[in-house]
Parts: sequence; structure tokens; C-alpha cells
Amino acid sequence: MSQSSDIKKLEQAIRSSSTVAGGFLGTDSRSMQEIIDADRTDLEALGFTPGQVASRMQEFTDTAKPGLGTEVVIDDRLVVWCEEWKGLMSCPWPHGGRFDKRLTTVRRTDTGQTISWTDLNIHLIAEHGFFEGKGAAFRLEPQDLMDVLFPG
Repeated sequence: MSQSSDIKKLEQAIRSSSTVAGGFLGTDSRSMQEIIDADRTDLEALGFTPGQVASRMQEFTDTAKPGLGTEVVIDDRLVVWCEEWKGLMSCPWPHGGRFDKRLTTVRRTDTGQTISWTDLNIHLIAEHGFFEGKGAAFRLEPQDLMDVLFPG
């Protein structure tokens, strides 16, 4: 199978994923590669890489886990908590990655802005530069992430 047909097969799986309601692309009509490229461009304009974003997300998740669902104060502007469920979520890319079903939420106390992500989101951003498509249940907008993860 050619690389082009592999990419098309992956995109079809991501668009119609049964593990995520509405798929990973949501209502976004752009191709998966167009979504990844646009988000990378947005991040670069903000001075960040997907790796930096995912690393910061993982730091917050790791800080929240011992709180067992209660708020953990990060600093005078940020609190974080996470919720966990039984089971694992699989990465749609064909490498077999599986991740705990955990939802981490960070809230800025000065603005009230909140953002939430799963362990799978962290992986998708770190390894694939993929923030999901517009309209997807767990789409993360790069600007929103920066506003919460790296408040100025």
C-alpha cells in the first residue's frame, strides 16, 4: 500500500472514529494534514512547538493526579484537577498507543477561562501535532491553550 493510500485510510478512520463521538475531525471539512499544518502555523506564530505545549499539559496532568478530583493550586492564577474512568483510549494512528481515560481541567482564576484535555490529546499533540478538527468533541484551539497554559 502506498503512503498516500495509508494517509487516506488513516484520515477516514480519524473522521469516522467509533471511539470518539463525531470522530476526531468533527465538522471540519479540511484534510487532516491541512488541520495539522494550520495549527502548527498558529503555534509558531505564538512562539511555541507542539512538544512544548504537550509537555506543559503533561505537567498539569501530573500535578492534578494526586488530588484525586479535587482542585490543586498551581499558582495565584491557575488551578487544575482531573477525573479518571476505567478503560483506555487508543490512538487512531497505527502504532498501538493506549492511554488512560482521564480528563484534566485547568482554570484561570483571574479570567475564569477553563480548558480540558485527555491523556490522548497530550499524545496526539506531542507525537502527531494534531489538535483535532473544528467541531470535534475534544478539539483544542492553540490560542486557547496558550492563554491558559502560559498566561502572560
